[in-house]
Amino acid sequence: MTNVTDFAADFAPGSVWLVGAGPGHAGLLTLQAHAAMQAADVIVYDALVSEDILALAPADTPREYAGKRGGKPSPKQADITLRLIQLAKQDLRVLRLKGGDPFVFGRGGEEALSLVQAGIPFRICPGITAGIGGLAFAGIPLTHRDTNHAVTMITGHDATGNVTGVDWDAVAKGSPALILYMAIKHLGAIADKLMAAGRSADEPVALVTNASMPDMQVLETTLGRAAEDIRLHDVKPPAIVAIGEIVRLRAGLDWLGAAAGKSLEADPLRLGKTGTQQTG
Repeated sequence: MTNVTDFAADFAPGSVWLVGAGPGHAGLLTLQAHAAMQAADVIVYDALVSEDILALAPADTPREYAGKRGGKPSPKQADITLRLIQLAKQDLRVLRLKGGDPFVFGRGGEEALSLVQAGIPFRICPGITAGIGGLAFAGIPLTHRDTNHAVTMITGHDATGNVTGVDWDAVAKGSPALILYMAIKHLGAIADKLMAAGRSADEPVALVTNASMPDMQVLETTLGRAAEDIRLHDVKPPAIVAIGEIVRLRAGLDWLGAAAGKSLEADPLRLGKTGTQQTG
């Protein structure tokens, strides 16, 4: 029988494991991530790693904060990477704990390449990205055969922190469902570009803040109203933005809402399919 700790049995001194912590809920942490937390000599963690997840590590394991949040004082990426190298060269098992998945808008690739340049062994431990797991908690599927056969995940800004480097015309025409990360600050400009490229102002939009956490909130709006609703409801990051008909499916798939007594619609897309409503 496999012991959970076996999943990190090869976590060697002098190496760095870049580990995805998922969207926030501790139950979405992978077994390998949990095992690595028990084996690590030091944990270097991001701003989006929840306290519930950090609490799963041994109390005496040193923790170093390396969070980057837009609009707030944050360590520079080069300094974070340098610190990982310094710790590994001290012959420590270094756990780089990152929100979501290291390779999905998490700069895991950048950090790993710097480790390669420094001659530091590393491993990537995938996590559940918020654009999948967080939206599942909100009752929004990335794909559904009645709405879309493709989905585009995209960051809400380019490497400069702006939206000018993204080909929004191509994005608008690329797939019916769009999932935006780090987009709250620029969503008004993004919406204008998408509508200018042909997307409807009435297209459904969901803003999911603190996805998968107890204080998760979901604001349903439209592409034309999204920027104003962000202002009216004072929506703050971290947030995932879902755009497309997939958002309408939430009326039937909001399982958390059903658990609290909400009635679910068996035919949220109004396709004339028969079925019954369910209430939690």
